[in-house]
Amino acid sequence: MTKEQSPAQQAYGDIAPILADLSDRVLFGEVWERPGLSKRDRSLITVASLVALYRTNELPGHVKRALANGVTREELVELVTHLAFYGGWPVANSAIPVLRQAFQDAAI
Repeated sequence: MTKEQSPAQQAYGDIAPILADLSDRVLFGEVWERPGLSKRDRSLITVASLVALYRTNELPGHVKRALANGVTREELVELVTHLAFYGGWPVANSAIPVLRQAFQDAAI
């Protein structure tokens, strides 16, 4: 029986196995598991950072993770609306299609 690959392993483990391992062990294994913030709060912070920095490649996976961590659709929309005034209108507009797709995927 084969072990299911992590998202990092699936995304780039074939070409950058060390980066995938570090992502799994350090980022998602240690940083995300620290007791100082809930996973829900970490998801809100991460999604806000990705939206504000226009990191649309990473955004879909983290929106999905945020929904799984208890962040509501309404909260995600409010986050993007709020960031339109702090991060800029273009970053907010770029995030909306990502939210739309994540919400559609979550309804499946």
